[in-house]
Amino acid sequence: MNLSEQINQHIKASMLAREKDKLEALRAVKAAIMLEATKDGSNTEISDEVVLAIIQKLVKQRKDASAIFKEQNREDLAKDEDFQIEVLSAYLPEQMGEDEVRKVVQDTIAQVGAIGAQDIGKVMGPVMGKLKGKADGKLISTLVKEELS
Repeated sequence: MNLSEQINQHIKASMLAREKDKLEALRAVKAAIMLEATKDGSNTEISDEVVLAIIQKLVKQRKDASAIFKEQNREDLAKDEDFQIEVLSAYLPEQMGEDEVRKVVQDTIAQVGAIGAQDIGKVMGPVMGKLKGKADGKLISTLVKEELS
């Protein structure tokens, strides 16, 4: 069963269990998947990698929204966003820790031969390729800047 089918099954289960909040998050993913599948005029099946990218994008949007709501002292809205992050994160692969990411960054810097801040672009591309979906982009960026300064 691919990821898209799994989400559809969880939508049905949430409907039967009357889990309104979980259902809202899952329907958002399904809508994004359907938009992606039909964007070029055809109705094609999309791969699990594309579905994961969609879920990662939705999680990032919700994290940003939650941070804004917390800044504005709207804990009620932030709580909803945090719950949706929890639901969506269940479909994502396990995220790497800071130490593991730092090791990959250091290895890539050695491979590329980067020496200073002017080489951030040279390092970011390969690191993002290696860690796509396994680590947060902000963390990767921060660690690359730290290692090259």
